[in-house]
Amino acid sequence: MNRHFLPIILVLGAACGSHRPGRTLEYYFTADPRSLDPALSTDVPSGEVVTLLFDNLTRFDVDGRLEPDLARSWELDRRGVTYTFHLRPGVRFHDGRPLTARDVAASFRRALAPATSGGRGWPLYPIQGAEAFAAGTAAGISGLRIPDDSTVVLSLARPLNVFPKLLAMPVAAVVPESLPPGDFGQHPIGSGPWRFVSWSHDDQIVVARNPDYWGKPAASDTLRIRIIPEALTQAAEYESGRLSVVEVPFGETARWEHDHAAELDRRPAIRALYVAINTRRGPLADVRVRQALNYATDVSTLLGQIMGGRGTRTAGALPPGLDGYDSTRAPYPHDVAKAKALLRAAGYPNGISLQLWRTDRDEYGRLAQAIQQELAEAGIRVEIVERDASTARAASMHGNADLFLTDWYADYPDAEDFNFPLFHSSNAGAGGNRAFLADSALDRMITRARETPDSAERVGLDRQIDARVFALAPWIFLWAPVDLWARQPYLHGWRIPAIFTGQRWTDAVVSR
Repeated sequence: MNRHFLPIILVLGAACGSHRPGRTLEYYFTADPRSLDPALSTDVPSGEVVTLLFDNLTRFDVDGRLEPDLARSWELDRRGVTYTFHLRPGVRFHDGRPLTARDVAASFRRALAPATSGGRGWPLYPIQGAEAFAAGTAAGISGLRIPDDSTVVLSLARPLNVFPKLLAMPVAAVVPESLPPGDFGQHPIGSGPWRFVSWSHDDQIVVARNPDYWGKPAASDTLRIRIIPEALTQAAEYESGRLSVVEVPFGETARWEHDHAAELDRRPAIRALYVAINTRRGPLADVRVRQALNYATDVSTLLGQIMGGRGTRTAGALPPGLDGYDSTRAPYPHDVAKAKALLRAAGYPNGISLQLWRTDRDEYGRLAQAIQQELAEAGIRVEIVERDASTARAASMHGNADLFLTDWYADYPDAEDFNFPLFHSSNAGAGGNRAFLADSALDRMITRARETPDSAERVGLDRQIDARVFALAPWIFLWAPVDLWARQPYLHGWRIPAIFTGQRWTDAVVSR
């Protein structure tokens, strides 16, 4: 997923209001959420609040491992298409109503309903009949059944081994079957470890500990989310002692490593930073030209000078930590002579001219200029086109950009979330495949990897897929970033999550 907001950052303010010292947590978003309604969750802030207030059938822990949530267990039939989920007993919504299988079914139908405009229902599309229902061509969802109040049966149109992970995404969160009057996204009712208290737009969101939560209750009483867009303000608040955790800006890495070395936590992000190469445009259709772009780019120098070394060079699209990542495969070396030779062999002895599109994100400015300078040494003339995020994405989505500097965050921690959307030909353009790569052998491997029930076969296929992607060079392969956070010593029970929905803040507590 392309992120348009920075990750949520947990912080502790010096002022705890009327709450007991140490029992109120404060953290912030860089932008106001779109909605607190799971069916309308399309951005990181919305998804993070949904994770606090609601439960799903499954969930991710802080390390990205899949765990049971409302479903205490589930099983898959021999054909690999029908999942039977067994709900845990005694779960209640924040208003006291019991949660049953009817609520799960109603939540899925609501998230997929044509009247629910602007949501991201695709995680539920694998259910048989779900996509037709969402399109308004079917009256119901044929693959959704509730035999009794504690059982949910979901039959898929075809095998998909990552399906339980899709059910941990915000859109699949469970809401009451009968919603209260008014805008549910402004006054949400869930069953999660935190209860909604208030939302002052562009100012703050307040949630409180749910004492009746079916699982382990939150360790703190109140969690207040402030909206603080400016990175410099965030950093200043931390350094003055008014915030307990802050994400370190890439451009400030060296200073923070010097001034706050003992306070820093690192975690490799399940994220890829890359330049998508449009394989349908002119000379870029030739794999030799695409490989030349990679040889011409001194990625190691860019990583050190532009990003403060906060990243791992990758020889493929998969970041470290995912099954299928191959640490033994060497990245493209910086070899300008090799790049020029490939261009000559492809019929371009005098080089080529390209446009590199980028969004107006600050950290992309220096990086785009550095890439421009690197490619120029090999005779590749690059014009940088800077536009606002929506315009730049639209250009790449519709195939109007030669090169597009962008990144991809994992919606769920799995190689499939990179391989299928980014490289399967069915997802060219709007589906995520901004390189418009179309390779029949790659398509077959990706499909097989999605459907096989054999985990060992799947890992092997994921490695083969990544190796073929690397050889086809639909990207200038840059790096997988490393998250760097500063944490005051008085905050306990908090870790950088592997996936953005993996930290529910239930163990976070302050002692000072």
